[in-house]
Amino acid sequence: QVQLVESGGGLVQPGGSLRLSCAASGSIRRINDMGWYRQAPGNQRELVAAITVSGYTNYADSAKGRFTISRDNAKITVYLQMNSLKPEDTGVYYCNQKIATIGSPQLRDYWGQGTQVTVSS
Repeated sequence: QVQLVESGGGLVQPGGSLRLSCAASGSIRRINDMGWYRQAPGNQRELVAAITVSGYTNYADSAKGRFTISRDNAKITVYLQMNSLKPEDTGVYYCNQKIATIGSPQLRDYWGQGTQVTVSS
């Protein structure tokens, strides 16, 4: 059993910053890529940023230059530092981690519970 617990969302004014965290726990054998996704009302879930186990990063065009994804493999945690936030960044943010468990050696997707980010004055 694996659980991903997110924290760090909230209400922030335009131009402000937030830092999201997502920690995994459970019977973890191996971790691989991690990422953050956003789902705005009425829209599909979309990738915001991703990071490989070696630290290679990939960002949506809307996040480039403002957001930074990072990870701590020892803590099995992925972070998303969001700066210069805009109203269009509003949505529910979900973390994703590709994990193999002790009972199942194949990598599979695990998702956090989602955290609301609202950018508004």
